[in-house]
Amino acid sequence: MNLSIETTQVKRLIDDLNHAYKLTGETLLVIGTSTSEVAGSHIGSNGSHEIAEAIFGAFAEAQETTGVQLAFQCCEHLNRALVVERKTALSRGYEIVHAVPVRKAGGAMATYAFRTMKDPVLVESIEADVGIDIGNTLIGMHLKKVAVPLRSKVRMIGEAHVTLAITRPKLIGGVRAIYERTEEHE
Repeated sequence: MNLSIETTQVKRLIDDLNHAYKLTGETLLVIGTSTSEVAGSHIGSNGSHEIAEAIFGAFAEAQETTGVQLAFQCCEHLNRALVVERKTALSRGYEIVHAVPVRKAGGAMATYAFRTMKDPVLVESIEADVGIDIGNTLIGMHLKKVAVPLRSKVRMIGEAHVTLAITRPKLIGGVRAIYERTEEHE
């Protein structure tokens, strides 16, 4: 497996996401990754520190350039808790929970993120603005209410299927509701 290709593909995914939903310091991005699926194995069966490192590098670079806040989803053995920076948890009012992700209970990606981030903590749930799911890890529970799938030219990272999502505010009202602001409506 050529990990530089995976890193390049993840950077492309992030670019596609940024094009559809401008990533800023106010944006929360949830990332679900099965390094087992990337390697061509069944989810949860063959976690890889090396794959996690390559993928994490692309997200860390995006965080540096855009300020985007990152949340790495753990596996079901930690109830899909999320690794975030303590300042993200505190600023958003998320309750911090106690556990340390490891490859067999948390997954390789969350474990790598927890070991690499500046001041990582786990939180039980979030409402992210955008998401990237690598390997069908089911990040939907951590997105805001109205999630919109986003297509990318990158459909796979290694052997893992990729899904992107952005969110939008709920459209409320009925037949009289206006959703775009114009001068005639003022």
